[in-house]
Amino acid sequence: MEASYQGGVSYQEGGDNFQRSAQTIASNIKKISQNVSSMSKMVNQLQTPQDSQELRNQLRQIQNYTQNLAKDTSSILLNLMKMPADQPASKITRERLSDEFMATLNAFQATQRLAAQKTKEDVRKVKAQSVKIGDPFAMSSGGNKENLLEMGDTNERKQQEQVVMQSERELIELEERENDIRQLEDDIRDVNQIFKDLGQIIHDQGTVVDSIESNVEYAAQNVENGTQELRQAATYKNKLRKKKVYLAIILIIIISIILIIIFNH
Repeated sequence: MEASYQGGVSYQEGGDNFQRSAQTIASNIKKISQNVSSMSKMVNQLQTPQDSQELRNQLRQIQNYTQNLAKDTSSILLNLMKMPADQPASKITRERLSDEFMATLNAFQATQRLAAQKTKEDVRKVKAQSVKIGDPFAMSSGGNKENLLEMGDTNERKQQEQVVMQSERELIELEERENDIRQLEDDIRDVNQIFKDLGQIIHDQGTVVDSIESNVEYAAQNVENGTQELRQAATYKNKLRKKKVYLAIILIIIISIILIIIFNH
């Protein structure tokens, strides 16, 4: 499972341009998605016959590596969002990576929440069972130890010792699962913070986008106004041309009348 995180591409400050950062983010998103898929399969095996401490250890390991990879990817993406993107293709790439990363984080957090829920249920069951059985560790203290040694029934004494050993193992597992719950809850809060950071910068850039859209809309309105003015000018020009034609016809008629009168005299 360790290879899942180490397979991600690391980011070096000042050494990568926009394109390399974008490739790094895309590669890490792919790794996170693969890890989330593996985590989901493991979480589905919890509370089933396939459940085991080894499975939970593997789940904890891949969860930790994926959490670290998500944090690293978030840092790279935040830097990428702050880089100037003059080309339209760069803006599209940045938006696409942001959307893909947010979607992957959503899937990751959903898997975390399900793992935490199942672990909490296990802890509640173990605690409830301990209350019903009583405190098995009291058997190993002082007089109870002597009472066990004094018992004539060897089989019963062995059974009591097995109960104590089983309870000790359950206590260790209980502590581990409670630690897992605390770790998962911390990681879920970290992912929430990543959402907030990305949401804030996307919101800030969204204001810029809105301004650009407003300018485009204003420019489009100016173009429309200019088009209308050109149409009006063309209309006026046509009217003026018609007036000239009418005046020319009238002038020709007048000249013709004058010439007719002159020839008649």
